Amino acid sequence: MSINQKQEFDDIVADIINHPVFQELDSEMHHGISRYGHSYRVAKSTYRVAKKLHMNYIDITRAALLHDFFFDQQLSSFNKAQTWCKHPFVALENAKKYFSINPRQENIIVSHMFPSCKVLPKYKESWLVTCVDKTVSFYEMYRYKASLVFGIWTMFLFNMITLQK
Repeated sequence: MSINQKQEFDDIVADIINHPVFQELDSEMHHGISRYGHSYRVAKSTYRVAKKLHMNYIDITRAALLHDFFFDQQLSSFNKAQTWCKHPFVALENAKKYFSINPRQENIIVSHMFPSCKVLPKYKESWLVTCVDKTVSFYEMYRYKASLVFGIWTMFLFNMITLQK
């Protein structure tokens, strides 16, 4: 990303990333990193692709940053499967509470879990965020969470073997 693009990206998302409530996502874990870090990575990747494809990169970048704007406590009454499909609606509710959101951004946020959840992306920007989120999530799960799980299982097996002796 060029210096001009970095500055443009920062200008587009500045009010969101500097908002104290949004910054609280830095303490929420998601795919082995913070939800803030995940959302930032999705927004940055989306911005790059949207610019190359001459899409509405401002709306899509802001919505990509807000796609997981929820807190675990807001979904504590749901099981894991329900949380998967409920969190886009909670994220939209939070986004509307703190920021100005247009209909395109609404659809980007609520449809980012398609096809797992049944909200269909209506815009090409919605499809892009859905695809970028899946790609980034896969990377994060492989990079951060898989190695953590592997390490835990390795320690467990080592302990089981040494306890048998």
